[in-house]
Amino acid sequence: MISPFLSLACPLDGAPLHRDGATWRCAAGHSFDIATQAYTHLLPVQKKRSRDPGDSKDMVAARRRFLNAGNYQPIAAAVSRALLTGLPPYQMASCLDAGCGEGYYLRQLAAATPDRQMLALIGLDISKWAVLAAARQSTSPPDVRPNWVVGSNANLPVLPGTLDRVLCMFGFPVYAEFARVLKPAGQLLQVDAGPDHLRELREIIYPTLKPERLADQQAPNGFAFLSSETVRFSLELNGAEQIADLLAMTPHLYRASAEGRARAAALTALKVTVDVRLTRSKRLAAKRR
Repeated sequence: MISPFLSLACPLDGAPLHRDGATWRCAAGHSFDIATQAYTHLLPVQKKRSRDPGDSKDMVAARRRFLNAGNYQPIAAAVSRALLTGLPPYQMASCLDAGCGEGYYLRQLAAATPDRQMLALIGLDISKWAVLAAARQSTSPPDVRPNWVVGSNANLPVLPGTLDRVLCMFGFPVYAEFARVLKPAGQLLQVDAGPDHLRELREIIYPTLKPERLADQQAPNGFAFLSSETVRFSLELNGAEQIADLLAMTPHLYRASAEGRARAAALTALKVTVDVRLTRSKRLAAKRR
């Protein structure tokens, strides 16, 4: 069973938020409206670093087309398996996708969750365009869909110690915040690019490739390393649009030169290697003083 995660915190003072009709309110009187598209904006203007932070509307659209075509489904399947491992049946567990984009991985998780498992889900992204796209693709009734929120990993609008899982997909981890919102022994799952990820595309758009750094198996502060696995497969892209969508949803779109982007735009077919690392870490209990 899937339901919204409701243990939200006011992004201004950290107090619990309580739903009052189509508005979330805290005891101090701060209020945040739920948009007609069923998402909540919990990123105060004074905490933005730019007027329109995060992925653009075009980047979100490219990612939606590429992921909905099933190109990264093996990654989604591995993430769902790892996230559900160890959760007790018939007990509510909560999960945050920190940097959810347009919601593909949470939708795949919801579809993979067995009837005996109860999950409260929240998808958060700093891009309003991403959260809007995620909310629009949620077709379930409101009481069985994730809670979609515009917010920042640097200041998660989540009450302390309320999450069983935090998922960070190709994102910007803020480990102190992840540790704060996770329950003791709660797990952090991260997916990051491996050394050969999209190598064939990178060889086309860059003059040379930088040497890859060795993977760090050490857990971040406040966490203990549990496991790591590699998800690797070949992907055949047919048509210029799919290749353009892949490039548009990666940082390489802005890192490549104009010449490199032009070489990618001239392609009509491309076989690329998908190589990502999925790591699981456990939040350590706070030390007693």
